[in-house]
Amino acid sequence: MNAPHHPGGSGTPGRAEDRPARLAVGVVGAGRVGPALAACLALAGHRPVAVSGVSDASRRRADALLPGVPVVDPAGVLARAELVLLTVPDDVLPGLVRGLADTGAVRPGQLLVHTSGRYGAGVLDPARRAGGLPLALHPAMTFTGTPVDVQRLAGCSFGVTAPEELRLAAEALVIEMGGEPEWIEESARPLYHAALALGANHLVTLVAQAMDLLRAAGVGAPDRMLGPLLGAALDNALRSGDAALTGPVARGDAGTVAAHVAELRAHAPDTLPGYLAMARATADRALVHGTLRAEQAERLLEALSSDGEPA
Repeated sequence: MNAPHHPGGSGTPGRAEDRPARLAVGVVGAGRVGPALAACLALAGHRPVAVSGVSDASRRRADALLPGVPVVDPAGVLARAELVLLTVPDDVLPGLVRGLADTGAVRPGQLLVHTSGRYGAGVLDPARRAGGLPLALHPAMTFTGTPVDVQRLAGCSFGVTAPEELRLAAEALVIEMGGEPEWIEESARPLYHAALALGANHLVTLVAQAMDLLRAAGVGAPDRMLGPLLGAALDNALRSGDAALTGPVARGDAGTVAAHVAELRAHAPDTLPGYLAMARATADRALVHGTLRAEQAERLLEALSSDGEPA
């Protein structure tokens, strides 16, 4: 396999015998992730041969990203493919793997790749006992189910977990999809996934709530107002961590925070618990970082108490 150039890093596949050959690729679960990954593998020279999907939306995604690839049942995918992408919801994955193994669908030497952030390679043990080769390759990316996902995977980090003897092959597949492999130990998968959910999923909620509040304040284009601000805040946070903390909590402006609490309680009570939790977490981090003094933190905690009024 001629993997794309990967500058530096221990994940660079060095020996030709460690690199997967051109493979027939199948997708079980044509959600937002599977077809995009299969399309990336096709660009690297692999050959999508089958996809399974039940809903009309799944079939449309498969047709858009994998045109001409036949839609069959999961057993049919495994019968045709050398590399199988198991891209189903987390709660469905263990039962699916057991079912495929119990029915003899898994062939010795067949690569089985799941994309769950929660699970490592252990969830594929039933398939491994049947001779399958288990890989956990989780892209740290949000997916739309459209061709734009293929472009976004360029440079995307993947959380990789696999048996040691398959590590180089797993990392090589990630590189072929345009991604950057990041090794995650089996025991660390739940913590790794919690971190991504905290940063990405909760960010969407925060941004949506902020836009709702701006609309309520009379702002006609909250997305345009927030875009530059949030872009700068994200860039600063990624570069500088806690040193990037700004705003009334980091400054210790208890009066301003109390006004926020009162206003949210009166006009948007559903957003208040999130504001209080994040303000307290921000105060804790600012205090540890040294940008907030202890006496300021005490006044902030009073402002964030049940009555929302500073002492």
